[in-house]
Parts: sequence; structure tokens; C-alpha cells
Amino acid sequence: DPIPLLGRTHTFRGHTLIVALEPTILRLTRPLTAPWLFVLLVTAYIIGFAFFTRAQWYLTPSSSFVDCTSVFWTENAGCGLDGGLCAPFTNTSFDFRCPAQCSSVLLQNPRLVGDVELDFVPLLVGGGDTQKTYRGDSFICSSAIQAGFISDSTGGCASVQLVGNFTDYLPVTASGLTSIGFPSVFPLSFRFSSSTSLTHCTDLRTPALAFNILVTCVLFLILRPKAIVLYWCLVCIGFWHIALFSQPQATPPPLDVAFGAFLPALFVCYGFWRVAIRFTLPVFANAPFEAMIWYLAPYWTGVLTNLTMAKIPIDRLTAQDITQQPGGLVALIIIVLILLAIVINQIRVIRKTGYLPYYLGWYAMGGLVTLVLGLLPGLELRLHHYIISMALFPGTGIPTRLSAIYQGFLLGMFLNDVAGYGFDSILQTAADLVDDGPTGSPLPAFLTNSSNYNAAITLANQTISWGHIPNNITSEGWNGFSLLVDDVERYMGSAVNFSLAGLEAGLPHFFRLAYVNNGNPGDFTMPATLWPNGTWINSLPGPS
Repeated sequence: DPIPLLGRTHTFRGHTLIVALEPTILRLTRPLTAPWLFVLLVTAYIIGFAFFTRAQWYLTPSSSFVDCTSVFWTENAGCGLDGGLCAPFTNTSFDFRCPAQCSSVLLQNPRLVGDVELDFVPLLVGGGDTQKTYRGDSFICSSAIQAGFISDSTGGCASVQLVGNFTDYLPVTASGLTSIGFPSVFPLSFRFSSSTSLTHCTDLRTPALAFNILVTCVLFLILRPKAIVLYWCLVCIGFWHIALFSQPQATPPPLDVAFGAFLPALFVCYGFWRVAIRFTLPVFANAPFEAMIWYLAPYWTGVLTNLTMAKIPIDRLTAQDITQQPGGLVALIIIVLILLAIVINQIRVIRKTGYLPYYLGWYAMGGLVTLVLGLLPGLELRLHHYIISMALFPGTGIPTRLSAIYQGFLLGMFLNDVAGYGFDSILQTAADLVDDGPTGSPLPAFLTNSSNYNAAITLANQTISWGHIPNNITSEGWNGFSLLVDDVERYMGSAVNFSLAGLEAGLPHFFRLAYVNNGNPGDFTMPATLWPNGTWINSLPGPS
């Protein structure tokens, strides 16, 4: 068992230093370890946490909450022909409340705005004019932060007004956020006003975090319940902090969903106790200060994985994500090297206990099962954070300080994933992983190109065209076309041409085309661009 670092005599070059911090803590807090004081604290904590939760979510109308990715206009053809599904476009106002930390919420798949592709940034279009006008598909909360109406650290309330058509959205950099411009016309725009009837608009996740950290420190240092009781306190405090404050699955948090994940999480956490925690946490009974440092610092780092790991350019462990994000491959290599060093050290320690063959047998079996799962046709293996925690936890069941650090972090990371996202399957289809990205469907092609477009013909008399549906894909159900003009669906049908008579002259226009399968568009092409001087720029290969 580890000898307390702060409760023994140290000798250095003939000098003796007696450090008695741990015995002093034990002596001074012994009267406070009575079970009735623990019950009193638990009761006070539950009441205090309930008040925090009430103030956070239930003093503001639930209909006023918007998420960090809420928009008025959905991507591609999501709003239907001429945007009819996203009406009204104007003369509408709405009081809303945003959560904190929305500026760090980024696009996870490429998004086209005109001929500009955005990825791994907040979706912000416009805001640079004197009235701070944003395009309708901009993230509402990030736009409000950039425009200065709410705070990123505490969230806030404001009012948004839809102002309909707007031309030439200007880019701007403000409040740490940068928007892009859009030089054409769009049917839905919005502006902000600070006048709102909403109250209790401050996001309390930071005070709640301070409150929960303080409670866990008191548990380790002062009350010092039995190790198993202390462990279950960490499990419950971390799970509900994530589910209700740091990473709720929706706003307000869906309590039914949270409770649905809580029970299976408790079963898994009991497994953690049996295979690892019970061998490590109890040995620090005479070193409460050390236990607090070794467990709580990595534990809260894991609980807040969405923040502490936000700068690491890896979101999902898929080849596409890793290659798309700048620095993703380098970050993965560094993580693998660090993990390899940790594993080698744990193997060295486990070898001394004589249990190495036992551990190697179980991990070999788990590796074979994972290999079989990864080879199943039509499915892709997804190593979610909670699965990584479950896989690594048994290897930390050694009474060492490093094992305590690993256990704290893995427990926090496990809770962060299951409370914030639920128990997603280890096997998922390609469609599950695509989300709002390209699906790999066939792409049509414009027949109009830079060689045959006649700039001498006025825009009112211009027509663009594209090729017929090939016979080899009609059997798959592709039976029409969807055309986006300036990011708005302007045509759906079986024709192979489109008149430009309705477009405004003097502006650039952007065209994207997709096949339609029974009314559902597939992937759209990259944009072809028509500039005001009559120059046609062909679309690049691949989907948008």
C-alpha cells in the first residue's frame, strides 16, 4: 500500500523533514466523520442541487430555450421548395434563452454557403452591417454572442426578429467569433434586440460546478465515508452534473432520457468497483489529502471532457473525421503514444503481482471479440468514450497512485459520455455516422459549363441544363432532380433545365444539383457559380 507522502519523514542530504499534514487532517476532522453528519450533508446537498436545477431550467418558459445549434433555416433542401417549410420569413419576433459556452459548438460536417465551404467552425453568416443582420441558417446563439447581446460564459436572453429577404451579408469578427459573408440574396434573415420579457437568464453551470467540486472535496477531506460510499457519491454527483448542467442532451434536459441512462450506468459503475476501485481507493484511507488530489483532479477533468479536451482536433474516432480536421492525425498519434506508455507501465506493475497472465487472457479475448465485431459486413465499429473507459478500467485495479489517477479520469470520462450522449451502440451503420454529411449517393452533372454558357444573353433569357438520370440508377429509385439556387431549393421535378429569368441581375448566383428518390434529395453537387459579369465557374467534383 502507498505510504502517505505528506505523512512521513523525509531525509535529504542529511537533513530530516517531518511532514505530518495527513495525520493532522485525520486528527482534526475525526469528530466530523460521524455518519449522522454525512446523512445531513447528503440531505443538504440534494436540496441545494435541486434549487440549482430549478433556477437553471424551471424559472424560464421551456419554449424559450434554444440549443447552441438552433437555426431558423435547415441545410440544403431541408426547408422545402422556396423554403416553405421554414416560413414565416418576416414580421415575427421571438424571445429566447441560450445556454453558456455556445461559441465552442462547431460544425462537424462540411457546410456550403454559396461557394465557401465551412467545417469545424460555428455557422455564422453575416452580422457585419450596421444592423447586424444574419442569414437564417446561422447558429442563433453564436450569432447573439458575436453581436454582443448575450455572454458566452453565462448565456443569456434576447429577442430575435425575422426580417425576410436580405442581400449581401457582410462578414465580421467580434467577441472571438468570425462570420463569413454571402454576396447574394437569401429569403430569411434575422436581427437581435436586447429587450425581452424573459427573466432568470443566467446559465448556472459554473456555480453548480464550483458547488459540486466543493462537496466532493469535503467528502474526501472532512467527512471521509467508507470507500464504497465515497465512490457512489462520485458516480451520482458526476452523472447528474453532466445531465443537468455541463452537457444536457437537450434544453431543458429531458429527465426521462437521463434516468433511462442512469440505471445501466450504475450497473457498469458497480463493475468498475468490483474490478478496480475497491483495490485502490481504500488504501488511501489514511491519506485523504492525497486521495483528493489523485482522484478528484482527473475525475473532474474527465467529467468535463467536452471542455477539457475541446482543443484536441478529434471528435469521433472515424477515419473521415481524423483526416478532415487539421492536426487530427498528429493528435491521434500523440494520444496513442501516451496511452502506450501508460499501458506498458501498468503491465510492468501488474507483472509484479503475478496476475499478468490473467489480465492478458481477458484482454486477448476482448481483442478477438472486437476484431470479429469490426469485420461484420455493413457495420462500422465505434469506440465511444464510455467503451474505452470500460475496456481500460480493469487494468487500473492496482493500489498505486498512478492507478488512482487513471481511475479518476476514466470514471469521469465514462460518466461524461453516457450522461451526455447515452449508450450509443458499439456497431453503427454508415448512415448513423454520416449525420448531416454526404451519404455517398450518386451525383448528377450540369451540362451548362464555362465553355457553352453564353454571357451575351441576358439573365432573363438564360436557361441552365443538366444530364438525364442514367438507366443504371433509375432502378434504385432515383426519379427526379432537386436544384438549389443560392442555397434555397428552387426546383424539384423531372425536367433537365431551369430558367434563370427569376434571378436578380447584378448578383452572383450559386447552383447545386441532386438526384431525388421519391421526394428525398440525395447528395448535392459542389456549387457552380455564375458571376455578375457572365463568368460561369464549373462545379468541383464530389458532393457538398
